[in-house]
Formats: sequence, structure tokens, C-alpha cells
Amino acid sequence: MDNEVQEMTFKERVDFTRKQIKEIAKDVENLKKEKAQYTNGEHENVGEVMANLTLSYRCLEDGSMRLGKVLQHLNGGDSKYDHSAVGDPN
Repeated sequence: MDNEVQEMTFKERVDFTRKQIKEIAKDVENLKKEKAQYTNGEHENVGEVMANLTLSYRCLEDGSMRLGKVLQHLNGGDSKYDHSAVGDPN
């Protein structure tokens, strides 16, 4: 762990890590778009390639969300997203 990261508070480190995961997720999403543009190799199983890229993205998305929940609960459990749901008339 470099000195800059070591000097962060726990909350700052969680937020930093969450942002890193989001950047990696963007890279995976770009890989999927890139792969969709290429001609398939002779022995490629394109369905499996695309499915696993999708699953990789979803796992990263889940990790980011879970770190967001860590931040939420470090803040007493309140979330700015909990107060209005789709279809909620209030």
C-alpha cells in the first residue's frame, strides 16, 4: 500500500477502492464492446466469452454497490436513495 493510500481514513480508502472498481468495470464493459466488433477466431466460443465478460462486469458492479453499502453504514445507515422509490406517490 503506497503512502498516499495509507494516510487516508478508512472511509476515504473504501471510497477510493469503490472508484477503482468502477474504473475497472468500465474497462470490462469496453472489452465487451471491443470483442463484439472483431471477427471470431476458429476455436472461440463467442457465447462463453461474452457471457463471462458480462458476469465479470456484474461482479464488479456488485462489489462497487457493496462498498457503497459500507459507506452508507459508516454514515449511520442512512441512504439518500432510500427515501423515494419508483412509483412512490410521496
